[in-house]
Amino acid sequence: MRPFVGAVTRAVRGRGVLVAEVRYRHRGWNGERADAARDAEAALARLRERAGPVPVVLLGHSMGGRAALRAAGDPAVRGVVALAPWCPADEPVDHLGGRRLYLLHDETDRVTSARQSWEFVRRAREAGADAAGIPMPAGGHAMIRGADLWHRRAAELTAALLSHG
Repeated sequence: MRPFVGAVTRAVRGRGVLVAEVRYRHRGWNGERADAARDAEAALARLRERAGPVPVVLLGHSMGGRAALRAAGDPAVRGVVALAPWCPADEPVDHLGGRRLYLLHDETDRVTSARQSWEFVRRAREAGADAAGIPMPAGGHAMIRGADLWHRRAAELTAALLSHG
């Protein structure tokens, strides 16, 4: 994710925006514990302690996209940019009302399902989210081919979400 951090940092330069990374304590989703989502929620709580009530945009890839979408119910979260996210059919959406969501996915991804991402977008819209699925022309799951486009789109969408009040 470091190239994405750099792209977002450049896109928001001069705007007084903090860009930070969440480090997961454990590998994997780990069933009902959903450790990655808990780590994202803990990071939001620490941010609130340090910076007060600031608008937040979450950006995540694969399981990190799922964690970002799960943590998006936090009142500070303005929106999510999820890259090739893991969106199981039973992933909750009711907490996403009023949030803007962008799910970017290459339909040739063989690790996570673009079809499940598009279905998640549909369900999130029904729950009141402003959600969009954005098909990417290349990159698969690792987002290597066409990486510049992935970086640019993620940075532009993140910056745009921070600009909306």
